[in-house]
Amino acid sequence: MNYGITRERSLELLQQHLKNPNLTKHCLASEAVMRALAEHFNEDVELWGLTGLLHDLDVEMTLNDLPHHTHETVRILREEGVAEEIIEAIRMHNEMAHNDKRSERFHHALAAGETITGLIIATALVYPDKKLASVKPKSVRKRYKEKLFAAGANREIIAECEQIGIPVPEFCDLCLAAMQGIADDLGL
Repeated sequence: MNYGITRERSLELLQQHLKNPNLTKHCLASEAVMRALAEHFNEDVELWGLTGLLHDLDVEMTLNDLPHHTHETVRILREEGVAEEIIEAIRMHNEMAHNDKRSERFHHALAAGETITGLIIATALVYPDKKLASVKPKSVRKRYKEKLFAAGANREIIAECEQIGIPVPEFCDLCLAAMQGIADDLGL
């Protein structure tokens, strides 16, 4: 498939548009999670990975203004000639900016997958060594149930994993393993 963009060009765009290294790490974590989900569903790993990598390209431009977040990303990616399937999934990961509701597995996977990364990182940061390698799957599952822990990680969005056939505990395990696989890139 022609994605209209390479991973190398995607990383260049991230460097160009995201100055906060933690946001770049979030995008890398989302890429890893999306690749793992693609493998789980026997989907196009590159397509899903690029989508996770690029999903928050405009987050600093829109200053976390959810009604506007994704609009600039869509514009930038269309100018780049990125595949419409990637653009549509990115657009749909933020329903607040659009009058549409997620209905496709790909869209639910991105929304749930990028959201759980914050919960997993917050879980690692409460460990003395602050390392993903130390985090046990049961710790992520336990923290998921604690609504005040990493409160910005919207549990309703994470729970969309169930709409695509993955129970929350299994989803937590799969996403943690994906992020542990790139722990060095995340500095965790």
